[in-house]
Amino acid sequence: MSSRGSLMFVLHAHLPYVNHPQDSSFLEENWFFEAVVETYVPIISALERLTAEGIRPGVAVSISPTLGAMLENEALEAKLQLYIESRLELLEKELSRAQDDPALLKTVRLYLKLYEEAAELMHKYSGDLITPLKALQHAGQIEIITTSATHAVLPLLTRPEAVRAQLAVAAEDYADRFNRKPAGFWLPECAYEPRLNSYLKLSGFNYTFMESHAVEFAAASAPNGVYSPYRTSNGLGLFARDAASSREVWSAKFGYPGDPAYREFYRDLGYDGDYEYVRPYLGADGARRPLGLKYHRITGPGPDLAAKHYYDPEAAMARVEAHASDFLARRMKQTDDFYAARGARPLIVSCYDAELFGHWWFEGPAFLETVIRKIRQERLPLQFVTPSEYLNSCQEPPELTPGISSWGESGYFDPWVNETNDFIYPAVYAATDKMIETANRFRNQDLSGAAARALNQAARETLLSQSSDWAFLLYIGSHSAYAKSRLEDHAANAVRLLGEVIEKKVDEQALAELEQKNSVFPRLDFRVFASISKF
Repeated sequence: MSSRGSLMFVLHAHLPYVNHPQDSSFLEENWFFEAVVETYVPIISALERLTAEGIRPGVAVSISPTLGAMLENEALEAKLQLYIESRLELLEKELSRAQDDPALLKTVRLYLKLYEEAAELMHKYSGDLITPLKALQHAGQIEIITTSATHAVLPLLTRPEAVRAQLAVAAEDYADRFNRKPAGFWLPECAYEPRLNSYLKLSGFNYTFMESHAVEFAAASAPNGVYSPYRTSNGLGLFARDAASSREVWSAKFGYPGDPAYREFYRDLGYDGDYEYVRPYLGADGARRPLGLKYHRITGPGPDLAAKHYYDPEAAMARVEAHASDFLARRMKQTDDFYAARGARPLIVSCYDAELFGHWWFEGPAFLETVIRKIRQERLPLQFVTPSEYLNSCQEPPELTPGISSWGESGYFDPWVNETNDFIYPAVYAATDKMIETANRFRNQDLSGAAARALNQAARETLLSQSSDWAFLLYIGSHSAYAKSRLEDHAANAVRLLGEVIEKKVDEQALAELEQKNSVFPRLDFRVFASISKF
């Protein structure tokens, strides 16, 4: 059956760089461990199952450079192994505790399977989850793209040198990790403004993604709305996010994740369990925290967690089947309506944070796999396509000048610049200015080992200070003290290191500690921050 339209799934996988080698148990490192077990392993497993059955997934996956660095960090891999082993130990105890409670026992067994699958996949690939992703891309099953070096909101970087550095480091990092040049670029937070076009093109990227209203506000130049690709005047390909297909999956209020049968995220054994029982699995400080074992379902509206009923895996999977069918029926209607109005086959671009699937929406990986499988099983006239293959197969896209936009609340940059976090920018901009000034000063000098190392580490610290994650955490009031300290520490580290180089007094012991802790981008050269020479 010929296709009526094309679906493009883009899963943006990103975590801020969190690495505390001096601590055996650090709360924020759990972000990484939870995401591996609940999101990355289930998604990779689903992609491998589909491929083994001859079903091509055809999705795009964006791996941020900071996440890639964490996935390849041997110290974090060792901590992850301990994390998985501790959960398996706890789950063996939970099997005994739930022996006389059939409803609870089903979910305990489900979690045991989840953690066993994580342990098996990590063992299969010697702890390196980049390997299966590379293999899937090499086989043409998926396309992997990248994003800015530390997930900076690029329109908020006032210096062109800073934007170029974020892009150049990302491109080099991708080539080192995936053994090819990146074709696509995920704009962090879908944050777009026109000056990025030339920077992206000069950095070697062929296409990027933007929020739907960036195209909708350019209606005269975009007769097909978000349902076709476009290009900038310098030839950069543009894809626009489809709001409808995103909302159905994103929204807990209006979309599938809010279904009463699905797992309740906010009730966790770490808070429910007897303290002495769960104490060995908490952090070194002994404070209660999520353990990832959540035994209840959403049940119904309202925040009363005590009123939640036990989770039923079979009932949840039945809803997954129903929601996957509903999702595809809605996409079929979209394609039919568009074809009837325009006489053309539409492209529906569905963009999501990868961590939504599994971590936030526990059933998300099963939904993703079911949607892909149903197209094949039911011979639906839809096809999954990756961005590069679509651009290579379609006619030259029309030219477009999109509007400034992001996918953040209110559609612009409010979550990253507001009264809760605007105090951070003077320090970040001061460190960036100092980095650029010092890079220009030393760009042509033959430097000693310590001075060159200090300049390169200052460049790492500058990039890490520019991450969007810290501003967003301050905005939502989550881990605020940690976010504030990370911002302030990175900016201060950069300024201190640059001052030491200028004064020829590099503290090599302190430098070595920073190189171990903030060890991203091992080939980074500080000259990436230098201004372009003009003659």
